[in-house]
Amino acid sequence: MKFSITLVAIFMTISLQAQDFVLPLWENEIPNSQKTNEEEASVETDIVRISKVQNPTIEVYLPSKKTATGQAVVICPGGGYAILAYDWEGTDVARWLNSQGIAGIVLKYRLPNSKSNVVSYKSPLMDAQKAMRLVRYNAEKWNINKEEVGVMGFSAGGHLASTLGTHFDEKLNESKDLVNYISARPDFMVLMYPVITMTEPYVHKGSRNNLLGPEPSNELINHFSNELQVKQNTPPTFIVHSGDDKGVPIENSLMFYKALREKDIPVEMHFFPTGGHGYSMAQKNESLRSWPDLLTVWLRGLNQ
Repeated sequence: MKFSITLVAIFMTISLQAQDFVLPLWENEIPNSQKTNEEEASVETDIVRISKVQNPTIEVYLPSKKTATGQAVVICPGGGYAILAYDWEGTDVARWLNSQGIAGIVLKYRLPNSKSNVVSYKSPLMDAQKAMRLVRYNAEKWNINKEEVGVMGFSAGGHLASTLGTHFDEKLNESKDLVNYISARPDFMVLMYPVITMTEPYVHKGSRNNLLGPEPSNELINHFSNELQVKQNTPPTFIVHSGDDKGVPIENSLMFYKALREKDIPVEMHFFPTGGHGYSMAQKNESLRSWPDLLTVWLRGLNQ
């Protein structure tokens, strides 16, 4: 009996050490938010789908100190700006990053189709900026190098990630909180089958409608077409896309690649002939499943 109790105690200790933790993005009043009767929803079938996010958070996964590289990645799950594929393109990816010694921080960001937003399109970027700042604020405590914090996004989450990489200095929150003065610029971007453009003919219409509404102005369309927003200080980028993607045409990544090259931004791009859309870690696809290894090599070479 004593032996069994000891094993249980050891198992509980290991489990506690391996647990992730969740932090609210906004400790007090949530900016660009209004009270409604809307409630956050989470549905678990083959994946966990979260919608109508009311209280944005970051879920932090840290590798052991012995294996930590100092790098960290804020992960933006996709879902067409309608839902978040929270485990499939979020927590599963964070756990894999941990296996590479990299901190994974899953962002549960507010979705623009929620009634709780004051200005719908502002909330996702506002939350992404705050997530980057919070990671840097806690960098020393979490054994992270605050100059090696990147962003990663899948599909519409890739649009949010590329928006952060091109609009990181956009002033959306006028709070005097010290965290608000920390840079929100990602040190690198990882874009997985990303939505990039809001323009025809390659726009993912569902993402655009959810983010900007059914009849957005040309000004808004251009502002959130991130191939038009690349600057000299846009961070180095890693892109993965499939040629047969029927959801988000591969031209989204091609246009962004071209814009990065024109500004001499380092970019590595991997296009696979097949794979479709929304494959996350691609564990069941013999060709696609190589992308995490390619990313690992790229991440290790960033500071060489």
